[in-house]
Amino acid sequence: MAHNDLAAALRTQRAHLVQRELLLDTVMQNSPVALVLVDGQDRVAYANLASRQVLCAGRSLNGLLFADVMAGAPAAMRTAAGQQGDSLFSADVDGVEESFHLSQRSFVLQGRPYRLYLLKRLTRELSRQEVSTWKKLIRVLSHELNNSLGPLSSMAHSGTEIARRKDYAALPAVFSAIAERAEHLHHFVGSYATFARLPAPRPELVEWQGFVADLGRQVSFTSSVLPSQPGWFDRVQVEQALINLLKNAHESGSAPGAVELDIAHLGNAQHLAVRDRGSGMTPAVLAQALLPFYSTKRSGTGLGLALAREIAEAHGGRVHLANRDGGGLEVTLELPGAP
Repeated sequence: MAHNDLAAALRTQRAHLVQRELLLDTVMQNSPVALVLVDGQDRVAYANLASRQVLCAGRSLNGLLFADVMAGAPAAMRTAAGQQGDSLFSADVDGVEESFHLSQRSFVLQGRPYRLYLLKRLTRELSRQEVSTWKKLIRVLSHELNNSLGPLSSMAHSGTEIARRKDYAALPAVFSAIAERAEHLHHFVGSYATFARLPAPRPELVEWQGFVADLGRQVSFTSSVLPSQPGWFDRVQVEQALINLLKNAHESGSAPGAVELDIAHLGNAQHLAVRDRGSGMTPAVLAQALLPFYSTKRSGTGLGLALAREIAEAHGGRVHLANRDGGGLEVTLELPGAP
């Protein structure tokens, strides 16, 4: 009797386990996030439908070498998969440029090593964020303009009254206040106009030693051994991009001594990486950080990273964002080398 009860209980538990596994597999297979699980021999142990559509034209990935799967993927996707942290990139898929967020983690399951890759399409989310960003820009501009135009109107009225009473001694203070508000407004609008009117870059050969020394006089950082091969870019524009990135690194909560600038020539590309040991970025912030006017700072304009991206893309390059193992963020300007 007890034996039969135990057998029935085990059958029930097994049935429940099978049902839970089926439910989990159904959820994973129908998830819009592409999921690929790779074992210690670099073979695909599990891949859902979304990953098959993105990486293998709908064909099964199970059992294939992950390196062979990625060999047919866009170059930006291969680069992101070769990194260790999370990354945001764009790639051409079926003739359409798509934005992706790639997250990857290593873990041990039943004594065996695995690596999990999660690839999410962000194009629709980014389109919605662009609309939201434009709305935010309009609100910011309206708020700032009203903050300046209101006092200007009030002071102009006060100046008129003072002039009517012929109290000319009080007029210089009114004019000074008007000039101060006008200067603030000019500076505010000018910062946005600079972003909108970024001129075409004029690349030139740049000696790294002098370039890094000039940069160090404006913002502090540590740097590794510099390449002997000179750089090739618009010195003024890239210097401004790096100043923005280095200031962001200092504002991230990182210790000042942990803010680094690493410069390397890889093939025919120049990689200028700014690293910190701050709080890094959540996946949601990573997905939006390069959008103009997007900022998590209360007083931020949201132009620092966006300007760096504009400068990199104007040079024919791109910007990579990735959280670092152990905490912090790495922002890399990837620029093409000299022709």
